[in-house]
Amino acid sequence: MIRLLTIESTCDETAAAVVDDELNVLSSVVASQSHLHDRYGGVVPEIASRAHVERIMPVIEQAMTQAGISLADLDAIAVANHPGLAGSLLVGLIAAKTLSFAHNIPLIAIDHLQAHIYACQIDSGRNVFPCVGLIVSGGHSNLYRCETALDFTPLGSTIDDAAGEAFDKVASMLGLGYPGGPAIQKAAEQGDPQKFKLPRPLVDNPERLDFSFSGLKTAVRYELYGPGKINPGARVDLNPQRVADMAASFQEAVVDCLIAKADLALEKTRYNRLCVGGGVAANSHFRKRLEADAARVGYELFIPPLKLCTDNAVMGAIAIERYQTGLFEDLSLDISPGLVRHTVARLSESG
Repeated sequence: MIRLLTIESTCDETAAAVVDDELNVLSSVVASQSHLHDRYGGVVPEIASRAHVERIMPVIEQAMTQAGISLADLDAIAVANHPGLAGSLLVGLIAAKTLSFAHNIPLIAIDHLQAHIYACQIDSGRNVFPCVGLIVSGGHSNLYRCETALDFTPLGSTIDDAAGEAFDKVASMLGLGYPGGPAIQKAAEQGDPQKFKLPRPLVDNPERLDFSFSGLKTAVRYELYGPGKINPGARVDLNPQRVADMAASFQEAVVDCLIAKADLALEKTRYNRLCVGGGVAANSHFRKRLEADAARVGYELFIPPLKLCTDNAVMGAIAIERYQTGLFEDLSLDISPGLVRHTVARLSESG
């Protein structure tokens, strides 16, 4: 039996898990930082990296204790090194490299986005590839042609805000707090999704598999404040029903955009399988709409359970695929942050 320790620190969750080559989860530990970033309405990279430094070793130790094994029992250590916040990635990578060197344990690199799609395979217990992969989170809204677990071809991505980032910003406008996804979902339960006529950017463009949520976010701002620059002292009507209606209307618009482009990707690739991952995949309305769409269009849908949608180390079990093909790293392994969008990066903007 092959046993791996997997480490996840790409953003604001410090996580570790122990998994085996049959995708059994021997342990899983996640330390959340949401309460540290709440007052800012988004992830603050410096706060995130400092919190990782404090938590990384206790989280790893807890994962090993839960699994009931020692470092000597491990066949490899896997760590997400791409994409993510630079400081956060570095903490996880340094921890992994230190343990690898000190205990002479092979090192494996994990692509965080590929891992999100692999969560579908972990949950289903069977091969889900090839498929169209849709990753929707606070930092990403991406579509991929996934030939295998490790062979992804980009089909489209957001050209501005990621869907989860838009949820955070709209939640802030509505006074719903952070993180925005769960807050908007809850408020939307009492709202009318047809109350506000919001745009569906790029939905009518059959040539592009990209997303755009910045204009949708701005449309919400205009509905609340009126067009033009916001007066810092301006008052806005945020009575509970209006907030609920806007939350429902915004959520519906985002879901319409995501599903429309997923359907187009399935059509263009001629695949009959859609795998969805990322924090926004935990949204209950999105999940219900996807299930209805799969039944209507006739494709096979895979969505992991909620605990495997948000950032976690269990999805790092994708490292088994690299282990079995001999894809190991030496200690020169570095981070590759890539393009990650987060609310905090634009806190100074009016919207």
